[in-house]
Amino acid sequence: MQQTRRSVLKAGAGAAAFGTLAGCLDSPLGGDEGEGGYANFFALWDWAEQVSGDELSFENPVETGSMGHGWSPDGDLAREIAATNMFLYLDTPEFSWAQDIAAELERDYEDVRVVDGMQGLEPFLIGFDDDPIPDPDHGREYPPETLQLDEFDIVDLRSNRRIGYWHVEHWHGGVPDVELDESVPFGVVIEDEDGYVVPLGEDEQYQLDARFADDTDESVVRIESHGDRVEFHGEELGQTAVVIELWRGDELIYDTADEASSFEVVEEYEDEGADDFQDPHVWADPVLAQRVVDTIADELGELDPDNAELYEDNAAAYNDRLATVDQQFEELTEDADRDVAVFAGHDSFQYVERRYDFELVTPTGISPDASVSPQDIADLLDLIEEEDIDTVLYDPFEVSDPGQEVPQMVETIFENSDVEDAEPLTPAEGTTTEWSENGWGWVEQMEEINLPSLRAALGA
Repeated sequence: MQQTRRSVLKAGAGAAAFGTLAGCLDSPLGGDEGEGGYANFFALWDWAEQVSGDELSFENPVETGSMGHGWSPDGDLAREIAATNMFLYLDTPEFSWAQDIAAELERDYEDVRVVDGMQGLEPFLIGFDDDPIPDPDHGREYPPETLQLDEFDIVDLRSNRRIGYWHVEHWHGGVPDVELDESVPFGVVIEDEDGYVVPLGEDEQYQLDARFADDTDESVVRIESHGDRVEFHGEELGQTAVVIELWRGDELIYDTADEASSFEVVEEYEDEGADDFQDPHVWADPVLAQRVVDTIADELGELDPDNAELYEDNAAAYNDRLATVDQQFEELTEDADRDVAVFAGHDSFQYVERRYDFELVTPTGISPDASVSPQDIADLLDLIEEEDIDTVLYDPFEVSDPGQEVPQMVETIFENSDVEDAEPLTPAEGTTTEWSENGWGWVEQMEEINLPSLRAALGA
């Protein structure tokens, strides 16, 4: 898989682009008419096939060598999908064509089940415009009288998103609703009078905790404190209210008893999909992927109750494989020499970066169509020199020139730095001819492509 400086510079105009073959479907056609369904891009199709097993068959209409992003169907795809039992898609502008088809199916056809794989993921979505949560400033003393406790942020740790703030004895926002049998971890950002962020934790000077407010139902949630964060576990449907506390050992330093934060335990989150201001690339994250797989199993079980247990078992077995991928990412970043790499591709790995605490620097942004300025390239070259980077990463689906093996950005880096190696990194939004012939699904793309490439780029 490795592309070197030598191979790139020797590549002639007739060299084939990495793994492209127009017109070849990612999957064979499904079963008889009315059986199975369609999924709107590779990762979702692969998961649907894993969960449905031999009972149902799904089709991915996106050609091999193409991403679902920016793709548009030929002909009357909605009518073809309507002849099956299910349309599985992600309700996000990233796949606007799928949103249009879902709307048409729901409006004009009654017999096809339309399923949003992102349902229930709203609390985990990363906003494009969210400012990063600041890291604690260790190695300082924080006397209680220096803490700015009349004003601090509360953070939903599922998405690292600010969801409210405490301001002079009352809440703006606050603790979010909790789904039944799920949990919500949250933290706070407290600064001292000089603007330094106070470290919280069991081994730190201060610890975060919470208690039930007076005269509230204590049966609906279970509170679990970890020092640096608090988790609310949904036990029963209902409403309750809590008071946030800051402790120093056995001493209560501050609480929000002036106004308790009210919230509910709900059956399930309302499904609103991802909007234009939220990153849709949840499918690149092996932990969030498990939630989507569970959703697929639940929906297939409702569609085909006689085989509901089979779908549940298939999902559990496949989620074990996803959990193994998660563990491999954990081990990779633990062993890595650096926590930053350069990626010549659109910013499609925010969820992976957040979960495993490393950074992929790309000048392209969230859209593969964004332009790159000379200053962007200069900044990348400075970073490469500062971090002593010898391997860069690229998205094989963003090689636009058939005469090239890697994107132009990689060739520019080769020509203007000491970097000699480039490795592919894929968000599993599509597949190539080679990967398809190898029988590689989502797990194999992670294990055979992404994990080795990240080991090379991060020095693991």
